[in-house]
Amino acid sequence: MSNYDKFPEVRVTGKDSSAWKGYDSIVAELNTTLNKLGKRTVMVIDCYPGVRYEEILEQMIKPLNADFVIHSDDLAYSGDEITAMIERNLTDDRVFGVMSCHQLHEFYDQAKIDEAKNKINGVNQGLIVIYGVGASLVYQPDLLVYLDLARWEIQQRYRSKEMGNWKVDNHNEDILRKYKRGYFVEWRIADRHKKRLYQQIDYLVDTNVLNQPKMVTGEAFLAGLAEASRRPFRVVPYFDAGVWGGQWMKEVCDLDRDQINFAWSFDGVPEENSLYLTYGDVRIEVPSINLVFRHPAEILGDKVHARFGTEFPIRFDFLDTMGGQNLSLQVHPLTEYIQENFGMHYTQDESYYILDAKDQALVYLGVKEGINSEEMMEDLRKAERGESSFPDDKYINTYVAKKHDHYLIPAGTIHCSGENTMVLEISATPYIFTFKLWDWDRLGLDGRPRPVHIDHGEKVIQWERDTKWVDTNLINRFEKIAEGDGWIEERTGLHDRQFIETRRHWFSKTVLHDTHESVNVLNLVEGEEAIVESPSQAFEPFIVHYAETFFIPSSVKTYTIRPHGPSVGKTIATLKAFVRV
Repeated sequence: MSNYDKFPEVRVTGKDSSAWKGYDSIVAELNTTLNKLGKRTVMVIDCYPGVRYEEILEQMIKPLNADFVIHSDDLAYSGDEITAMIERNLTDDRVFGVMSCHQLHEFYDQAKIDEAKNKINGVNQGLIVIYGVGASLVYQPDLLVYLDLARWEIQQRYRSKEMGNWKVDNHNEDILRKYKRGYFVEWRIADRHKKRLYQQIDYLVDTNVLNQPKMVTGEAFLAGLAEASRRPFRVVPYFDAGVWGGQWMKEVCDLDRDQINFAWSFDGVPEENSLYLTYGDVRIEVPSINLVFRHPAEILGDKVHARFGTEFPIRFDFLDTMGGQNLSLQVHPLTEYIQENFGMHYTQDESYYILDAKDQALVYLGVKEGINSEEMMEDLRKAERGESSFPDDKYINTYVAKKHDHYLIPAGTIHCSGENTMVLEISATPYIFTFKLWDWDRLGLDGRPRPVHIDHGEKVIQWERDTKWVDTNLINRFEKIAEGDGWIEERTGLHDRQFIETRRHWFSKTVLHDTHESVNVLNLVEGEEAIVESPSQAFEPFIVHYAETFFIPSSVKTYTIRPHGPSVGKTIATLKAFVRV
């Protein structure tokens, strides 16, 4: 039976009476607060793009019996005008855009805001409600409620065609183009706006589940983030199918056996994952990146914060091809290429740690010696046109993958995982920047060809990374760096060009860890169960299970891990990643 916890939570102490669930309880609490604020009250309900407006209007605003309601979206420019403003960021590409540095107020018509302010100033008594994206830009509130939701939930609403992007009627548009607009523009703008509101929020509402809202006071919300910043925690994993997906995670992570497959799991990506904060019997789901926005130095460490700002630079995810198919043959952009073409600060360096593999499972890595690069590119283009299959065995190295192997993949290196491998991918965070070169003559689950980006890929492939270079630099670069009673510490990577370092600990007894002035991201890669403890009892003991990814904030500084439960007396292993500073 799987012990993998799909619903990890941070229990917030001392705030059990600070949260509510269901619209009846939420409206009652809001009414109690509004009744204390006087005869004329301006209530602002600021929303992250993707909130279901009709639900909020019908079940939250109307029961409050507001005397005057303004929808802030009506004060913004039209969808067509906004699209014209961000045209350079959207590009013509189906997948890639350019990172926006816009501010939310740029998309509002100041004349309309001034008109709305005049109308509000003319109201002498009663409840005035302003709701929508950027609602707090319209008027200084007496009461500020912020409605939030996870990025993964937004994507589900895109997929189901329930929702398009903000201010545009594109419900039926290609999901990749909707995601691109969110990733490169909307979410960046909304996050900048949200970060400024933390200290002002009176209540935060979790709107992830249809008609099942949860609400917490702003003070208790911030207390929950503060508590998480001082202790080990996990984020809420999500799992998704793919054309190459496998069957391993169904068993290990106890997933729905009736699904066709599970290709990905994001179990360590704060930009995408949620964080559960639990207050008494109310569990609030918020984007886990909120934690980094609020406590960047505590989570990341001072030096990492100085380099990356409030971006979380390390990502752990699963790629499951056990009983599935090869990933697409791909390459990631060099740092200068991603900076100059997409506006990103750093690129997607990564590695494959093999959690499991069947016999003769393969990893494709680097080019063979003596190949003709022009011929290879022409063969890739022939495959893209459907004229012939790409002869991968002519050009690309293959390596038989075994459990606990570690393949390092600095940007510019051609690579992919073959079928029947279970990969723990350790990566820098710009995860969308994969230049697919060939997709094995197949269609995606949507029946459409999966996009390839040969023109981009050709400009970043490092042709000198051939068989000899790969053998020397990228495969199982294990180095024992310390050992003690019942434990061994190994450096397993990453490559010198990559800012992430990984360490593997084999242990049957307690191991003392240091955070190295960086956030630590770990996974229990061998063994059933371990326990994380504070030498100074600074946090409650924290139990992790096989294949679970967990985070140790830099502020923790030191912690121990030892076998626990069914793993007592056995040798188990963790893989740890941190930023070299």
